[in-house]
Amino acid sequence: MSEPLLKMRDVRIDGFTDERWHEIIKGVDLDLHHGEVLGLIGESGAGKSTLGLAAMGFARPGCRLTSGEIVFDGMDLMAMSERRKQKLRGTRIAYVAQSAAAAFNPAHTLLKQTTEVAVRTGVMGQKEAEEYARELYAAMDLPNPRTIGERFPHQVSGGQLQRAMTAMAMCAKPDLIVFDEPTTALDVTTQVNVLAAMRKAVKDYNTAAIYITHDLAVVAQMADRIKVLRFGEEVEEQPTAQMLSDPKEDYTRSLWAVRGIEKPGESGPDKILELKKITAAYGTTPVLTKVNIAVPRGKTVALVGESGSGKSTTARVVTGLLPPVSGQVIFDGAPLPPELKNRSKDQLQKIQMIYQMADTAMNPKQSVGEIIGRPLRFYHGMSGTAQRERIAELLEMIELDPSFADRLPGELSGGQKQRVCIARALAAEPELIICDEVTSALDQIVQEGILKLLLRLQKELGVSYIFITHDIETVRAIADEVVVMYQGEVVEQGLKEEIFAPPHPDYTELLLSSVPQMEAGWLDRAIAERRELVDSRGEVATD
Repeated sequence: MSEPLLKMRDVRIDGFTDERWHEIIKGVDLDLHHGEVLGLIGESGAGKSTLGLAAMGFARPGCRLTSGEIVFDGMDLMAMSERRKQKLRGTRIAYVAQSAAAAFNPAHTLLKQTTEVAVRTGVMGQKEAEEYARELYAAMDLPNPRTIGERFPHQVSGGQLQRAMTAMAMCAKPDLIVFDEPTTALDVTTQVNVLAAMRKAVKDYNTAAIYITHDLAVVAQMADRIKVLRFGEEVEEQPTAQMLSDPKEDYTRSLWAVRGIEKPGESGPDKILELKKITAAYGTTPVLTKVNIAVPRGKTVALVGESGSGKSTTARVVTGLLPPVSGQVIFDGAPLPPELKNRSKDQLQKIQMIYQMADTAMNPKQSVGEIIGRPLRFYHGMSGTAQRERIAELLEMIELDPSFADRLPGELSGGQKQRVCIARALAAEPELIICDEVTSALDQIVQEGILKLLLRLQKELGVSYIFITHDIETVRAIADEVVVMYQGEVVEQGLKEEIFAPPHPDYTELLLSSVPQMEAGWLDRAIAERRELVDSRGEVATD
């Protein structure tokens, strides 16, 4: 067999925590050939992203490459100067990060940023690069691929921005791409197309790829081989089909079986929240049309649908951030003022929100105690000893030690950050919490912990949830009722068991059939089934 494009031997990396250096990658080997995809999986803290960045000869702040061998196309990255490595990055080695919002300059259009590296390094001219970028936009299933590049980052959805970042990485036709959780922000229907496009691009251009993910079903569709990491060490590595059918190690088998939660759905006669014929728009663009949704007290209603279906807009209407054009929001039997500024402190206190990205939802310079303490002061006037005691109670409630109050967000894992965001919402003592994709950025073991925590809190406190998600497995785990949305309308709603039982409206069938399965060849079958469900106009019937 030919020499690998990337060869890593006995790679060791230190991280600086608790005022000293700790070894976080402990002698890992890795080989990767042209046209091959290696999947890296493992729970938070396993070292997946750290190892992926090391493949570029890079260590993030707070980390250092200490020893080992990293050879890319015959070049020793460990011995290479930083200036030479920088010339490789973005051209011959590209990186697709999880957080697209942080990867784009808000002052420049998508097209300018997509083509910048290819043009600046002479890979192709401006016009050629722009045409190729539009081809990539189409391959990434972006709307209006000929013109979407003229938009600025804030003018597209998070999922669209994630796909644009993938196109940006591919534009210079690199030899190696490191994909770091690139489909986390995507709904299931979009994810199918994007995964297929990524896989096709890798094969068509004979590109090598490292695909980092916590989604086992996704890596099963993308990777030729899978490497499992834990605590910075390799657990095992096998070809994908063999790994799925016969994992050798107990830890790998535990990853395969982790998502076993399923809450039996049930409704209730008392409604904490009702949306009645809500129509909403951004400027002159309608986004919700006569939406009716009811949330039973003490229960969970999941809003599902692809990007642009109106899920997050519905949350903005409930919270008063987007006043509806018409219709009413009824909370606890009384109409809420449409605009946030006209709601009383008591009305604000009863509805809280937990956001998808805990990283950007907390001030990095404030301690956990300060973050949780703010709603205690604002809503309940707490300070001093009473506030400190309540912060300790809330931390214990979310299964964190009270000593976490002194830590900064940067000292927490992803799961711990999300728990702190849950504690902040609970500090207000709300009756309804809107959870917007709160587990999508977390690995499956941490997801399970967060879902179990939310279920326990609901049972103990009687709080109601609106759970916005594109993850059908999460819906099975936490929802009592399901609302399926499509292009700003409610397609169907009802108890979870009723919604998931066939026959389905075509759009619900499309959603359910787009959930990645842990079996080889699923992606090809899913693409074929989608073609059958989509009519000749490229639209999906909703009833």
